[in-house]
Amino acid sequence: MKLLEILEESILVLKTNRMRTVLSVLGIIIGIGSVISLITLGEASQQSVKERIQSLGSNLITISPGGTQSGFLRGGPDDAKTLKYNDALEIEKSDRLTTVDKVAASYSSRAQISFQENNMNTNVIGITENYFSLRNIEIEYGVGITQKDIGTSSKVVVIGNGVIEELFTGKVNPIGQGIRIDGNSFKIIGITKSKGSEMVSSDNSVFIPLTTAQKVLYGIDHVTSILVSAKNEELIDPAMNQLGYLLLELHGIKNPEDADFSITSQEDLLETVSEITGTFTTLLTGIAAISLVVGGIGIMNIMLVTVTERTREIGIRKALGAKRKTITKQFLVESIVLTLTGGVLGLLLGIGVSLIITKTMGLPSVISITSISLAVGVSCLIGIIFGWYPAHRASKLQPIEALRYE
Repeated sequence: MKLLEILEESILVLKTNRMRTVLSVLGIIIGIGSVISLITLGEASQQSVKERIQSLGSNLITISPGGTQSGFLRGGPDDAKTLKYNDALEIEKSDRLTTVDKVAASYSSRAQISFQENNMNTNVIGITENYFSLRNIEIEYGVGITQKDIGTSSKVVVIGNGVIEELFTGKVNPIGQGIRIDGNSFKIIGITKSKGSEMVSSDNSVFIPLTTAQKVLYGIDHVTSILVSAKNEELIDPAMNQLGYLLLELHGIKNPEDADFSITSQEDLLETVSEITGTFTTLLTGIAAISLVVGGIGIMNIMLVTVTERTREIGIRKALGAKRKTITKQFLVESIVLTLTGGVLGLLLGIGVSLIITKTMGLPSVISITSISLAVGVSCLIGIIFGWYPAHRASKLQPIEALRYE
């Protein structure tokens, strides 16, 4: 028999036992659908995280106090006071840093802020002039923190949209109003544009000049981070190296392993997060794949029942000269048709569920070509693996014994 004839006959047999066919492919449909959904959801999550990290600032390099295992250098004991504002000023004016564009320093803490009878506890961030541009934070109303404000330690503040919702009611215009931060009066000069559900949103933060935070509010001389932008993506690694060697010199450290700071880039953060989400997705996909094995076993059982029911038919075929490979091919094609049908239906189910979930969670819709190829490939593979044994068993039946079977 030609393959086309075998295929037509296989489809006819499967149509004859529709209920059995549906139950046989159900496990494959659920398995493939689950795998596709989880792979797509995992890739959508990774894409979302990537977009959020990139939104924090392009070509951004972060210098943090205390030595860590990551970044430019390993080393020294954690010490949250090892970075100074002067370090940022030295980086900004250094002629040796040919790969660096902008520099900003910041000190972040939490404080109680209030307006009239309303109050909230939120992030208070002391910043320098370039902080907003490095963090991709836009000023929607008013003005931002200037170098003049930093030089004079002005008691001015820029607030996020979330702060407005908490502190201001009615139609009060926040610009020009005075709020209190830990009992100190500050004048609102600007409002940042909402960034929504960012990983590190500025909506619920307030920003004041760095020197004001250091001298007026907290009485400190260190900073919690220094932000630096490389001139382009290709210069991120060279910039990290140049920054590292300059800070070692500024801090009087000869052995890089004793560094009291760490340097990381957005790429480092993205790689770490991608590894975590990738591992989680792989774990869930592996769990979902178990249902594929169960579905394959179900199809093998159904095919064994089919072989038993069609024993006399097999005997007649062999008595009329059908070869073993023809019998094997017949049942193997039936198994592949079953699993391929389940794979296609599972693919449609998985895509549908993925689109619903990503839309509900506000994630980007990512339909992976890999997952589609996986659905088709796995379906055929399951059909071959779990269909071979019943097909092989059918081909080994002796014609006389098959014809006598009741």
